[in-house]
Amino acid sequence: MPNRVEQSKDAYELVLEAIDSGVYQPGDRLVESELAERFGVSRTPVREALQRLETQAILVRDGRSMVVASLDHDQLGELYAVRAQLEGLAAQLAAQHAAPEEIRILQDMVATDAVLIDDPAGLARANRRFHRQIHLASHNRYLIRQLESVHRTMALLTTTSLAAEGRGVDALAEHAAIVEAIANRDRSAADKVLRDHISKAYETRLKQDAAELAK
Repeated sequence: MPNRVEQSKDAYELVLEAIDSGVYQPGDRLVESELAERFGVSRTPVREALQRLETQAILVRDGRSMVVASLDHDQLGELYAVRAQLEGLAAQLAAQHAAPEEIRILQDMVATDAVLIDDPAGLARANRRFHRQIHLASHNRYLIRQLESVHRTMALLTTTSLAAEGRGVDALAEHAAIVEAIANRDRSAADKVLRDHISKAYETRLKQDAAELAK
């Protein structure tokens, strides 16, 4: 029987995964009893998970209910600005500290992710794995912690920029350039190409949002 800490961790991850996968979207109310039944856990770890997600601004309180938070235009820009800075630093440090084995893993990811080009959801998952591998290759625990916070907030975005026409092909080419810079131990280039990659993703998302408003 899992202890209370393990249960709480499991419930937290399950709720966060449900938000990330779109089961629960911004504005949706999360009911403690329903979540406990869905995930097969008691209400106590679910309550603790919801409280934790509230402190991380993934959930907001609406009266007595917990609601999945949403990001407005300004918050989206702030999120991408911070992400670009932190991801660029991670690429710099990966170029300096990544082990040869870590670089080979990144190279393998670029090669194998090409089969997902027509699967935006699969490509989005692969994209998260790719960026997470760069974070780990930075070998800086404090930076990794900050990037985890940023990527938790990214779960509030209901669509992926990789669904835009042509973006998947471009993104994989950008991934290849990032890995090349890291493999060449070129900190400056790694920083630049990764920041450019985030900038293009942000631009694509803005175009998607503008198109939705025009409907």
